[in-house]
Amino acid sequence: MAKKSKTRNDTEFVYYDVIYEDGSQSSNRRIPRAQIEGVGGDREIRAIIEAQDREIAEKSGRPRGPVKKVMPTAR
Repeated sequence: MAKKSKTRNDTEFVYYDVIYEDGSQSSNRRIPRAQIEGVGGDREIRAIIEAQDREIAEKSGRPRGPVKKVMPTAR
């Protein structure tokens, strides 16, 4: 009997591409859909991504530069 393959439910997240002021890019940044429901616009999404960056920087000891642009990932 064949096993059922486990598939990830990508509808739980919204994906964004982030461009930083130094020209670097981070693709497919995941934000939980529940976290952005009711969010008004790019400012709030940018704040969520910047908070993720701060958390990553604390763990890695390597801070990211300021965010220049946030755009939904074309999937």
